[in-house]
Amino acid sequence: QVQLVESGGGLVQAGGSLRLSCAASRIIFRIHAMGWYRQAPGKQRELVATIKNDGSTNYADSVKGRFTISRDNAKNTVYLQMNSLKPEDTAVYYCNVQVVVGFGNADYWGQGTQVTVSS
Repeated sequence: QVQLVESGGGLVQAGGSLRLSCAASRIIFRIHAMGWYRQAPGKQRELVATIKNDGSTNYADSVKGRFTISRDNAKNTVYLQMNSLKPEDTAVYYCNVQVVVGFGNADYWGQGTQVTVSS
């Protein structure tokens, strides 16, 4: 089974930066996309950023200009550079990998890493 291991979360002051990493192992299917989602207490999980196999990216409006998603295909690793962090960025961040299976795809999720931004 695909396994995603996240790292890089922590506590940071507003305006600071963090870099999240997610390494995927046991990949036996073609990767369609990798990305990051987040979930704050009492709220639904929301998309933060994604990067497809052609290199195209997509960002939530709330993080545009502040966050950057990147990848290392050779290592099956996706990164999220988070700059100018705000308290509203506080959430558990989940790594996501979509793999191609048959005529559709399947989603795999990391264990989540806590990001806390203090005022």
